[in-house]
Amino acid sequence: MAAIVRGKNIEVTPALKDYVLKHEKKVTKYFDNEVTLQALLSVEKERQIAEITLKVDGVVLRGVEANEDMYAAIDLVFDKMVRQIHKFKTKLARRMKGGAFKDDLVVGKTEPEEVFEIARVKKFAARPMDVEEAILQMNLVGHDFFVFLNSETDTINVVYKRKHGKYGIIEPEY
Repeated sequence: MAAIVRGKNIEVTPALKDYVLKHEKKVTKYFDNEVTLQALLSVEKERQIAEITLKVDGVVLRGVEANEDMYAAIDLVFDKMVRQIHKFKTKLARRMKGGAFKDDLVVGKTEPEEVFEIARVKKFAARPMDVEEAILQMNLVGHDFFVFLNSETDTINVVYKRKHGKYGIIEPEY
């Protein structure tokens, strides 16, 4: 179990770190294989935000919760992660290799299988461009995201517009 607790606009005190690490068992108990937990605790204006990312066997689960109290936000985000694991347990079990998922912990709490309907398939020619050009292209077509071939890394990337007006980029990790 690898756990990383970071802070943004907040000092992560030993008490906060211990509180996160105390709650990690709520989510890691569902998995047999190595789980990496990353917690980002941040403050934006009056909001205390707890963001938890779990990585296990190539599957990434993420939850974000905000509250006026950081400890309450941490409680909420871990509860949210447990609900996600229960909701997606059959999909997770299928995607994970070698029985990494402890299915017996959520037996009897099955939900109907969710069906994803593809409404449209769009194909495009991914030509090499840098990040700035991709952002310009995204803005020209009026979308919130843009998929492109990054000329610097020679990988498929996604640029997107974040809620606060800045931009983000998604790069593959191998």
